[in-house]
Amino acid sequence: MKISVVSRKLIKPCKPTPSHLRTYKISLIDEFNPSMHVIRILFYPSNQVVNGKHIMSLEESLSEVLPLFYPLAGRYHKDKHYVDCNDEGAEFSIAEVDCQLHQLIGPEVKSEQLNHLLPLDIGAADELTDPMLAVQVSKFRCGGLAIGVCSSHRIFDACSQAIFLKAWSNVAIDGRLVTCPDFDSPLYFPPQNLAPLQLGVSRTRDTSILTKRFVFDKNAIFMLRERLSPEWRNERPPSRVVVVSAVLTQAILRADRKKHGKSRASIIGQTINVRERTIPPISKYACGTWASMSFLESTAMESDGLECNFFEIVSKMREITFQGIKDCERILSDREFGRKVLIDYEFEAAQKKDSPDTKVIWISDWSKFEDYELDFGYGKPIWASLADVPIEDFMILMNTKDNDGIEAWVFMNESNMPYLEKDEDLRMLTNHTQ
Repeated sequence: MKISVVSRKLIKPCKPTPSHLRTYKISLIDEFNPSMHVIRILFYPSNQVVNGKHIMSLEESLSEVLPLFYPLAGRYHKDKHYVDCNDEGAEFSIAEVDCQLHQLIGPEVKSEQLNHLLPLDIGAADELTDPMLAVQVSKFRCGGLAIGVCSSHRIFDACSQAIFLKAWSNVAIDGRLVTCPDFDSPLYFPPQNLAPLQLGVSRTRDTSILTKRFVFDKNAIFMLRERLSPEWRNERPPSRVVVVSAVLTQAILRADRKKHGKSRASIIGQTINVRERTIPPISKYACGTWASMSFLESTAMESDGLECNFFEIVSKMREITFQGIKDCERILSDREFGRKVLIDYEFEAAQKKDSPDTKVIWISDWSKFEDYELDFGYGKPIWASLADVPIEDFMILMNTKDNDGIEAWVFMNESNMPYLEKDEDLRMLTNHTQ
């Protein structure tokens, strides 16, 4: 695949940022984020693009929505932990791809090909010259296009990016500004000059971290729930996210056992969206990082049991998720406790990720972010994808287009991935993999 960037410019907000908003001191939670971008790629077929709006309308609508999301047009000063909201602009590129769109959306597509549809390397963040937001519109020979987005994790989590994309899409369609985002997280958790979490993310892609995509369709979800039916007969069935998280975690634990010749202790971390779950509730349009982590810690013997018993692992992962949601209620009323669930527990788990005795697995659920509703005047996308994310033993769960399955992106070290790829249970459940 050959791709050529034919234009690159800075899109400035359509009106200047007020002077009292010029300096945005990031929150303690955002200080802790690793230095990287949050990414998404949206694909639109030629028949929708031909009848859709011109690419110029994307530039115009981006300019119109930036005043609401004013830190995205600024630049980050990492030595002082603030964004200079100077309206320098978001980076906007147009590229031409020497292939057909369908060649990049099938089960055979390689994640390294998708990397080229992003405007920046995922780790190219936090320097003064790095844009807080970068967009690349890639045009295919057939007339279809892809919109690749990178937004700095220093001020955005995945939900923040979804809030922004929905607002931008609405403006691109009919000019309506219906979202009222807020950037108030520093008021709740002021900065403390905390060093970023070190997860091994560098400015250039780490080729030792490989990507595997597993698609669990509705039949696979049904099969997983059927495994639980005798014990779960009188309860509400677990969600798609829970059963897929559980079966993938089992496969990763099996892969780890096969590589090391024995079961190891494990820590399974699940991200929880804090918005609307605190007392009083944080707005669903709150930007910045509003995510906590719930953890399931197991000894080597317990990990061995989780690997073999699907009911047990689903029950325990569901239980810690419910507890994590319950914990959100205390985050604002007890700030010391809030710091623990938002930062300290994750830091403690990250310290163990390189331990010879412990396997640490990270799980993030993006399935509720309505990626397939992002129209931009081109109709709904036919695929919403990621690309390579250089964090080891990390999985991101996304929705499928039909809203009845889960597309799981798993990122593992090249020495571990072959064991996962050969997992018989995963091969049986997922007939479409990358």
